[in-house]
Amino acid sequence: MQRGKFIVLEGLDGAGTTTQTDALAQWLRERGQRVLTTREPTDGPIGRTIRATLQGRTEEGPVVEAFPWAFAADRADHLLRKVEPALAQGTWVISDRYVPSSLAYQSLTHPWEVIFGLNEHFRVPDALIYVQVDVQTCLQRMATRGSAEELYENEAKLRPIHQAYEDVMERLAGMGQPVHVVDGRPSVEQVGASLRRIIGELL
Repeated sequence: MQRGKFIVLEGLDGAGTTTQTDALAQWLRERGQRVLTTREPTDGPIGRTIRATLQGRTEEGPVVEAFPWAFAADRADHLLRKVEPALAQGTWVISDRYVPSSLAYQSLTHPWEVIFGLNEHFRVPDALIYVQVDVQTCLQRMATRGSAEELYENEAKLRPIHQAYEDVMERLAGMGQPVHVVDGRPSVEQVGASLRRIIGELL
């Protein structure tokens, strides 16, 4: 049995990765592929704690300081429990966020070498797609959602994260990872078409 493909979508909050994950999955299913969509932080026990902290439902300090290790533990569980079994069965897996999120967000408060070391042995995706959107556009999109602001969803924090993402993608591409940068500012349909062109090459 042919193994499935592992696709990762990355971008700032408001970049549209969740919308594009669902649309890409539907497109692949229409072409006869079995598809699992997933996300990080996960819905597992560690991921739920991380999400509660991001949403302000737990005390921030100690958990945020431990985020690199918490995310790595959540990721290891994610791969073992969901991603690897699905790939082995020939299912395509599309993850909304993965290692680059940790490298972008946590390297602002911890040394790059620490974050990279915690994540360097995890599976490299078959396609890593960075949906590139400027901070102002992300803020405008988040404002229209009407949901409560999460820990990193403000301009002061998004600007350095945006620059960190740019640096992370450049570094990973330099390491030979399959990085694709897609302009996330046009319409949902236009961005989706760009993603389909990339993923179509893997079919």
